[in-house]
Amino acid sequence: MDSRILRYAVLVVTLFVGSVFVLMLGINGYFTKNEIQPAVAQEAVAENEYVEEDGYVKGSDLSAWMNDDTFFDVEKSSTLQKIENEQKTLSLVVSSVEKDLRIHIVNGKGKPVTGYVFNVRVGEDGLYKDSDRDGEIYISDLKPGEYEVLLEAAEEFYVPEEAVVAKVKANIEYQAIADISYLIKTEDEIDAKKEDTAVKDAALDSEGGSAIKLTDDARFGIDVSKWNKEIDWEQIAKEGVDFAIIRAGYRGSVSGSLVVDPYFEKNIKGATDNGIDVGIYFFTQAVNEREAVEEASIVMSLVQGYDISYPIFIDTEGAGGRGRADSLEVAQRSGICQAFCETIRSGGYTAGIYASKNWLSNRLDITKFSGDNVIWLAEYKDKPTYGGTYGMWQYTSSGRINGIEGRVDFNLCYLDFGKKEEPVEEYIRKADVEENR
Repeated sequence: MDSRILRYAVLVVTLFVGSVFVLMLGINGYFTKNEIQPAVAQEAVAENEYVEEDGYVKGSDLSAWMNDDTFFDVEKSSTLQKIENEQKTLSLVVSSVEKDLRIHIVNGKGKPVTGYVFNVRVGEDGLYKDSDRDGEIYISDLKPGEYEVLLEAAEEFYVPEEAVVAKVKANIEYQAIADISYLIKTEDEIDAKKEDTAVKDAALDSEGGSAIKLTDDARFGIDVSKWNKEIDWEQIAKEGVDFAIIRAGYRGSVSGSLVVDPYFEKNIKGATDNGIDVGIYFFTQAVNEREAVEEASIVMSLVQGYDISYPIFIDTEGAGGRGRADSLEVAQRSGICQAFCETIRSGGYTAGIYASKNWLSNRLDITKFSGDNVIWLAEYKDKPTYGGTYGMWQYTSSGRINGIEGRVDFNLCYLDFGKKEEPVEEYIRKADVEENR
């Protein structure tokens, strides 16, 4: 309907209803004033305690419709009804990595529904309960094959009548999980002080910083996260920064929640909009290869639509000795890093591993890594002493640059990932030696 005609129609109806309302009040006032009350009505008042003296039901308000902003707004009323239906309509999102099923109960917007105990039937005999009310049920040690997954009836909700057919995989395929959005959390949903606790091992082994002279065989870059706060990316580009490795997020050190860095979107847009080549890193606290696949899947979902020319790195370092992955064996941690990288490559990206010299030498088995993995070494010395192969070097965490308030990590890249063809201009990038010591 034409909006002008609709407004006229609403106006006419409003005037009509208002006129009737005024007329009713006038008539009622007349009879009240002249004390003309039918005998039957008087008898009803005496017998019914729910009726006022004026004959109206107690608590009734004939003008209530005037306070209902959806009374004449059909579109708004329909929108509110749609929102309510979305919140009450449930469906299942089911995925498998290896002999397992992860089942999420989500609403019409794809968001996990928490605070309720849901029952899910898997196959003919398996009944599983969401006892902790987090909207997720994880089942391990399942035999490979197809299973029918059915959400049982739940009060207040509309549940699907038909079961979801899910395939339990026999082995990890290192392929991105198709729908991973339901696993992503923001820092508003977790305790970031307890969860975001990475400790730079390279800083513990630092000898006080360095002054690095760049030549045409290396490119200069920074890596940033929420800890760098607001960044003036236009100024950063003017400072001659060739690339930026941006943190997409992290896995919580305690709960294992997968959290997007609150500055990720702002940083990646700022860097790409100003012509700076971009790579990504994700701080891992995965304890098995399945979780590594989840981490890689989330990163790839976050970078969709952006031009990523530098690698996507798994950041493996400690969490102060209290992290859920701090006590992993060398073989486990190495397998996790390799699983992450394999999954990233399956999505068409270059993959890499960020670690300190100590971790590369003692906490990881580099012989288990594919030769396609780019090693990003963190060693804060004038010259690296690490004897292995690496393509990038983070040489200080105490860099200073216009556009960022406070210190920032400085890096050199010896591999050709960027789009720029001109050689890097010779200049010196100095670390803040005094503060680093």
